[in-house]
Amino acid sequence: MRSIWNGAISFGLVSIPIKLVNATESHSISFRQIHTEDGGRIRYRKFCELEDREVTQGEIGKGYEDADGSIIPITDEDLSSLPIPTAKTIEIVAFVPADRIDPLQMDAAYYLQASGAPAAKPYTLLREALKRSNKVAIAKFALRGRERLGMLRVVGEAIAMHGLLWPDEVRAPEGVAPDTNVTVRDQELDLADALMDTLGEVDLEDLHDEYREAVEEVIAAKAAGEALPQAPEPATGGKVLDLMAALENSVRAARESRGEEAGDHAEVKSLPQRKTARAAPKQTGGKKSASTAKKTAAKKTTASAKKSTAKSGQGTKKTASKSTAKKTTTKKSPPRKRPA
Repeated sequence: MRSIWNGAISFGLVSIPIKLVNATESHSISFRQIHTEDGGRIRYRKFCELEDREVTQGEIGKGYEDADGSIIPITDEDLSSLPIPTAKTIEIVAFVPADRIDPLQMDAAYYLQASGAPAAKPYTLLREALKRSNKVAIAKFALRGRERLGMLRVVGEAIAMHGLLWPDEVRAPEGVAPDTNVTVRDQELDLADALMDTLGEVDLEDLHDEYREAVEEVIAAKAAGEALPQAPEPATGGKVLDLMAALENSVRAARESRGEEAGDHAEVKSLPQRKTARAAPKQTGGKKSASTAKKTAAKKTTASAKKSTAKSGQGTKKTASKSTAKKTTTKKSPPRKRPA
């Protein structure tokens, strides 16, 4: 791999000569700009506005535009003699746990290659020290005209460095989260947990760029004069009105894609870290059935109550009639007069 920077790692009083090489590469397909009428290439030419002529790359340098519009030329020699220790040195300033680094700060990645045999011993020393401490090194270095922040960590048997954004270069997430109060039910969390468990993990080696492959197929088809591959019909789905139903269907689809039997209902298990046991939510259809059953039971109870009330009323009336009849029957007749 071709190095893009030569310097040294400053580890206290230990200096480790290294070369900086890119750890990543882009496989994206690049396109040229063309004239649509005749297919001619569109090129950008670099002109000097004072001489009004095209200039070569060797004639182009750097310059800083001042507030009044004047240009101050800056050469590579000017930048290489900057009065800072990181001009040609990756200066380690601290060792911290890896979880202290916010992933939002992560930038380009590089490999640090030992430069020559004398660098082998101190390079190995730093690598093994990082392994044993389970920490990463925070360093400062200068690259492409600016001082940068970096994080050194062990990758295999090599030391890698991730460029880091300065903390003030990371924006605060203001106005990004929903500004409305949303309540998430325990049943919905349980289904989300079940979906996460069903999807499981993935080996990143199995993932690939399907978009790039599709573009390559289109290019090959056009080059061969063949018909272009047709895009699959997009899935037509209505609006998701029920979050619970959407989660349950997602769990079912994920299980089917993994070759598991989904069953009639999505099985939801409460996770062990939850303090309170929660009942697994039933499917939407089950909820409707339960609701209908409750309504039916309520209606029956009301009807029974009405019947009982009516019977009670009738019984009261009958009892009252009987009591009246008894009173009437048992009413004593006035005594008859005896003859003198």
